[in-house]
Amino acid sequence: MKKPVKNLLKTVAAVILIIGAALAYVSFALPKAGKAPDLEVKITPEKVERGKYLAYHVMMCADCHSERNFSLFSGPPHPGTEFSGGDVFDHAMGFPGKFTSSNITPAGIGHWSDGELFHLITTGVKRDGNPIFPVMPYHKFGRMDHEDIEAVIAFLRTLDPVETSHPESKADFPVNILMRTMPKKAEFSTRPPESDKIAYGKYMVNAAACFDCHTNFSKGKFTGPEGGGGREFQFPDGSIVRSPNLTPHQTGIKHYTEESFVERFRMYADSGFKLPEIRPGEFQTLMPWYMYSGMTETDLRAIYAYLQTLEPYDNMVEPYTPAIK
Repeated sequence: MKKPVKNLLKTVAAVILIIGAALAYVSFALPKAGKAPDLEVKITPEKVERGKYLAYHVMMCADCHSERNFSLFSGPPHPGTEFSGGDVFDHAMGFPGKFTSSNITPAGIGHWSDGELFHLITTGVKRDGNPIFPVMPYHKFGRMDHEDIEAVIAFLRTLDPVETSHPESKADFPVNILMRTMPKKAEFSTRPPESDKIAYGKYMVNAAACFDCHTNFSKGKFTGPEGGGGREFQFPDGSIVRSPNLTPHQTGIKHYTEESFVERFRMYADSGFKLPEIRPGEFQTLMPWYMYSGMTETDLRAIYAYLQTLEPYDNMVEPYTPAIK
């Protein structure tokens, strides 16, 4: 065999070995996010009430871990499916695989310890050591106050168990490998006092993961300034909705006063308001307005105050593109 051919084969073999070693490392050594804490959450009325508020109206646990009704504006959960899972994120929505939200009633998580649940919520790593796809913004929850995460767990423990049978989530290659590089150790913070309006608003924006949706995203990474809007979300029919700009620019929320900003959310909480029915081809949104409408005015005003501190970003967003027929 001629020497150039031998050298080429050696090079190819070396590349294969390097790739194999890298895949083996990622598959078996990652994720590195620490271990689940030895934790026992005390269930008190105060914790349960706080956890219920966060799960329903801030962190959106009730929204994603349910079956959403997209025949109504903003896709509220079908009554009775809250926390029992079943929401699907798949190729039809632009996701690299098929991911189904899990049952987080006691029927689904009863065999999980408090520490294992805490670790999953804040790092994205399951009790078997495997990562979840970051549809759930665990990277944001890992920056929250330890007490708030415990409150959510306390609330979930009080739910009635609902038996379900959902398919296991599965990511496409190579995302199933890349997912293992995403989790990291949580970096907890202390929830600021409500009197520190801007700091408290920043905390609530993180807890609600506002910027995950309201920041441009392309080719697997965020590409615009936080809150600048423009991220595209695909519906199964092929239509596309884009997130608005949340910065205090003319193309964003500069025209909103604090009162009008709060009212934009609270209108859906009015007992006389009925979510409109959405027919095929009409504008729809993933923004869970109905769920967020339950946020307190104090929290909404704090969020508004924090958003006013963002650098104004000129980004006129086309909110909706209907499906091509």
